[in-house]
Amino acid sequence: MDFSGKKVLVIGLARSGLGAIKVLHRLGADITLSETKPKEEIKEAEMLEGIGVKIVDQSMSVFEEKYDLAIKNPGVPYRAPMILKLEENGVPVITEIELAYQVSKPQHFAAITGSNGKTTTSTLLYEILHKAYGEKAHLCGNIGIALCEMVMDYNLMEEEGHYFALEVSNFQLVNIDKFRPEVATIINLSPDHVDFMGSLDNYYKSKTEVYRNMRGDDEFILNTDDATLLEYTERYPIQCKVNSFSLDRKDTDSFVKDGFIYIKGEKVMPVSVIKLVGKHNLQNVMVAVSAAKALGVSNEIITEAVAGFKGVEHRIEFVREIGGVRYYNDSKGTNPDATITAVKSFEKGVILLVGGFEKGLSMDELKKNLGSVKKVIGYGVCGPRLVKELVGDDGILVENLVQAVDEAYKLAQPGDTVLLSPTTSSFDQYSGFEERGDHCNQIVNSL
Repeated sequence: MDFSGKKVLVIGLARSGLGAIKVLHRLGADITLSETKPKEEIKEAEMLEGIGVKIVDQSMSVFEEKYDLAIKNPGVPYRAPMILKLEENGVPVITEIELAYQVSKPQHFAAITGSNGKTTTSTLLYEILHKAYGEKAHLCGNIGIALCEMVMDYNLMEEEGHYFALEVSNFQLVNIDKFRPEVATIINLSPDHVDFMGSLDNYYKSKTEVYRNMRGDDEFILNTDDATLLEYTERYPIQCKVNSFSLDRKDTDSFVKDGFIYIKGEKVMPVSVIKLVGKHNLQNVMVAVSAAKALGVSNEIITEAVAGFKGVEHRIEFVREIGGVRYYNDSKGTNPDATITAVKSFEKGVILLVGGFEKGLSMDELKKNLGSVKKVIGYGVCGPRLVKELVGDDGILVENLVQAVDEAYKLAQPGDTVLLSPTTSSFDQYSGFEERGDHCNQIVNSL
């Protein structure tokens, strides 16, 4: 659409909202920002008003007005009353990623979603693409950099042919319209975000939006080892080329055989060069390598990039060793399945730190996978429930992460592993998993 003079409502600021506003301003839109914060607490308020942005609150009267379009911050629930009011009034509601896609020249988008492993996979794919395509390769999306920022920084309204490793959450997918990646995957599906989506079915369905518009020679990378994912791709059929893969079978398009990764039957690289621990990381590497191959990267560059990749912050990140005890930060483990993956990366002697914001997720599956765990320490708002459901009276309860690390330090013996893998989000005590993870590293490094 032609944005010049169009009335556009941006709901929520943060990086995605700010990025969207910059794009809309460049295109001549009449912009209204709706924010929960009072204007005096918005540090960008003077700048925004200086470019003509009207700043309003989030009272329902704001959403009863007429707009040509609304851009929703991913953190705003898609069935919130204000969103329903806009839809009732015929106002299209999209996310910042959809806006960026619509205003950009053709680019090469590889969209990575799933319940776990998105950040590791997206980051590795970026490292491969950067080695292949240099400054035309970018990492953005749910990882913390808005796609609209990239549109402005790299002049994507005029320039085409850039390569994007784009991490996308279900929050960003529920309001897409035309977004069509060249390559996409849903790494896996496991329970999460029921509080936001209303049901597991809604959550799983939202992930399938990533391939809804893909057609023809676009490529979807399908994990055939995930039964839930297979169920949902059957219910919502894929309309483009499919590259199936498995870590356990050899009858898929891509597989692991005799210590090598094969992509569409071609021997690409030895497994031995991978620095990351755990079977889940082999799965992440398979996805990143498959996507890189689909985007034209050579086997030599892929192997070199994978060999040099040591992982991402806050995802089973080794912090330090003290007196024979190793400390790991898995602050990105914000659901039980992620924590299962983390604890299964170690054979024994794990002191597990769990807790944070209450998302109401069941601990049943995690309880079945505590074989390597010798002690559970709970903290934060949902710490008491987690400890009760996982180990009962055998657990330890404290108030915060500092106390949790201190208790673990007292308990740990040489050969043990202290693992922060909270199973839930951090919003009771932190602004996000990054702040929690940084605090964890600071606490451990001060011991």
